[in-house]
Amino acid sequence: MDSKEYIVSGILELYVAVALYEQENEQVHAIMQKYPEVKQEVLSIEATIVNLTAATDTRKTVTSFDVIREKLNLSNTDDSDDIPLIPLKKKRSIFSYVGWAAAVVFAAGLVFTMMLKPDLESQIETVRAEREALKEQIYKANNDLTAANELLDVLRTKDIISVPLGGKVVSPDSHAKVYWDKKSNNIYVDLKGLPELPAGKVYQVWSLKLDPLTPISLGIIENFTTDQDKVFDLKNANESEAFGIT
Repeated sequence: MDSKEYIVSGILELYVAVALYEQENEQVHAIMQKYPEVKQEVLSIEATIVNLTAATDTRKTVTSFDVIREKLNLSNTDDSDDIPLIPLKKKRSIFSYVGWAAAVVFAAGLVFTMMLKPDLESQIETVRAEREALKEQIYKANNDLTAANELLDVLRTKDIISVPLGGKVVSPDSHAKVYWDKKSNNIYVDLKGLPELPAGKVYQVWSLKLDPLTPISLGIIENFTTDQDKVFDLKNANESEAFGIT
């Protein structure tokens, strides 16, 4: 958040009231060093509290009245013929009441802010979790895009042999394609045209010699269901004459 949002968040009042954890105090101190307006706001809050405390302190006023009354009473005892003095009544300044009211409002605000603190912390943690999840999604999307571009570059090279595979009687509409890179001994199998698997089953890819028919397993596709693009790369160092999928 920027400095204005930080100032209105209520955390500076908690900082002045010494109601934050040590780590939070350090964070506020760092923000004060970075943003002069935040530091000025802290100084303003501290000055306000000092003024409120001074305004609500009645001890000096009471002491002054007691001293004056004592002197007047002493003067009255020295001359009994003088006109009797009217006792002075202690009055509270309107500023004292205003000061007390302001102090109560300020204290109530601090209590209210402290009550809201757990909710604010929970919201902050939620936002952090959402931000981390978004970063993870962006990272995965970038990786997927990079992998897709690399695969396209491979499939477009002139040395790639494309081998289409049609469906058999058990699934005549099924189809797949094998891209064979003899230089790297890799094959890329596009299984997008195959049906979803029954529970507990996997697809297996074969390298075939035709005469006599000799199948050599190139591996099983364990993550067929969860993979989005259905393109898988496998090693093939065989002198293949055909390929099959079961």
